[in-house]
Amino acid sequence: MTKLALKVDIDTFRGYREGLPRLLELFANRGIKASIFFSFGPDNSGKAIRRIFRKGFITKMLRTKAPSTYGLKTLLYGTLLPAPEIVSSAPEVFIRAAGEGHDCGVHAWDHVYAQDKLKKINEAEFRELFDKAAEIYRRLVGNEPYSYAAPGWQCSEASFSVIDALGLLYASDTRGTEPYFPVWKGKKYNTLQIPTTLPTMDELWGCGGVTADSLPGQWLSGLTREWNVLTVHAEMEGMSKLSVFEDFIQKAQAGGVEFLTLRDIAHRVKASPSPVKEKKLAGRAGTLAVQEGSC
Repeated sequence: MTKLALKVDIDTFRGYREGLPRLLELFANRGIKASIFFSFGPDNSGKAIRRIFRKGFITKMLRTKAPSTYGLKTLLYGTLLPAPEIVSSAPEVFIRAAGEGHDCGVHAWDHVYAQDKLKKINEAEFRELFDKAAEIYRRLVGNEPYSYAAPGWQCSEASFSVIDALGLLYASDTRGTEPYFPVWKGKKYNTLQIPTTLPTMDELWGCGGVTADSLPGQWLSGLTREWNVLTVHAEMEGMSKLSVFEDFIQKAQAGGVEFLTLRDIAHRVKASPSPVKEKKLAGRAGTLAVQEGSC
């Protein structure tokens, strides 16, 4: 049976307040448990404008119709508008996700900062940012977070080292083909990496004739691994593209796909070490951390 884990990234205030509840309703209706990673602190999405000089950023913004997808206010948070706190603004949404049995983890404290400035963040600061998110996690559900997913699939020596020191069950920081133990710049780390294996909606949308009608089939044809992982975003699949995502889920279930969580994979998989390198991927600006020999 084909196995697929849905990894949901919560990047913004709007995605958390509006998109995630819609996804939770969809998952409940379809009997699916997902792995959901939360940005806990301020939504500084407006500061992402600094990426304008990265090759492919403007093209992606236009292709995915970012202003309508994310909303004008989101694109101004942290610049012309104050940056709202994400999880603290409505803790009941996070509590609901955890209470309904979803696999909940840490995505970031400040998503834009973690994605854009990671190379300048040392171990002490990375741990401080993780601990700020973990404190809210602990206060709301009564236990420690056991998983982490890097914003923008960005990794560094500091992030790998702190994740190891935290003793997490798993991390999902990279793109790749199968679960593995990362080797970064010659050093092996001991926290299981479960990479995203499929291209994301925002990478595919509008490329090569991909449309709302053809995208579900594109994803289904990519379910070729023993462990398949699809990253979705509450701001897209949970909002304007919810019907497209629901169509994919319906077709996948009709075809016998088994939905599980990254936590399920972590408990079942046998993994080996594999190098990680930085690489550009089609449809995305900048470089990402990618399992060697994949993508």
